[in-house]
Amino acid sequence: MKRGPSILMLGGGEGWHADQLRQACIRHGCTFDLADYESLSACVGETSSVTCSAGNVQSFDAVLTRTMPAATLERITFRLATLHHLHRQGQRIVNSPASLEIAIDKYATLSVVADLGYPVPETRVVQSRKDAMEAFTDLGGDCVVKPIFGGEGRGVMRVGSLDLAHTTFSTLDQLDATIYLQRFIPPGGCDTRLLRIGGKITAFRRTNTSDFRTNQTHGGQVATISLESWQSELADRVCDSIGLVYGSVDLIDDNQTAGGYRIVEVNAIPGWKGTQSVCNVSIAQQMIEAVIPNR
Repeated sequence: MKRGPSILMLGGGEGWHADQLRQACIRHGCTFDLADYESLSACVGETSSVTCSAGNVQSFDAVLTRTMPAATLERITFRLATLHHLHRQGQRIVNSPASLEIAIDKYATLSVVADLGYPVPETRVVQSRKDAMEAFTDLGGDCVVKPIFGGEGRGVMRVGSLDLAHTTFSTLDQLDATIYLQRFIPPGGCDTRLLRIGGKITAFRRTNTSDFRTNQTHGGQVATISLESWQSELADRVCDSIGLVYGSVDLIDDNQTAGGYRIVEVNAIPGWKGTQSVCNVSIAQQMIEAVIPNR
């Protein structure tokens, strides 16, 4: 009996998402394993290899990248270098290391989106408290401050006063953090997420009556909405420009732009627990179908 494809999920750990992907693999006759980024090791010499807690990474037919945890610059660079090493050797990696290098960085991602001609929130990225205070004033004194790395709304806060700005930027400066500020666009608490997996795109409306953040972890509610042709074209163009096989594009409403929206973020490793609750197809199954080689 022919063995089905073997898939390694790298990052993310055990939990709901891993369970969903494991079940989808079983339905497709695939084998599924997972490993943490922290377990990656590399060998270069007469033989070259990359190993992890699940074994030799080259022995898997495909690698599905999930959340890469915070670490030192050296470790982040090493993890990406191992993915590039595998990719050069012909390993199927979804999403690719080149796309991850862009998409894990909010500034790099937003600059790609802006270069494509899409409207984005006015954004400043600085490296000192002094420059952050100037940017805060320049952006109208009401901003959303985000970590340049990270997702699911973690570390995101709205800053609407000089006192809070001074305290926030002083703390970030002491931590040697890059300070990423976006002009707050009212009313907050609502956005549209375009989820693309392979060639399939689904649109969701996310709302939160108690917080400007719409992530499920902060109380956001989600509903499916009809996908418009311009949204489909937008999601394809943005994801293709970054190199994402699967990803999400988040749009906020803004009647000050010609299209009535701005692209606020692109996510290379979107969670889908909330969206699955209102979606009548298996998102994990769509992901596995996009990952399996030669599909």
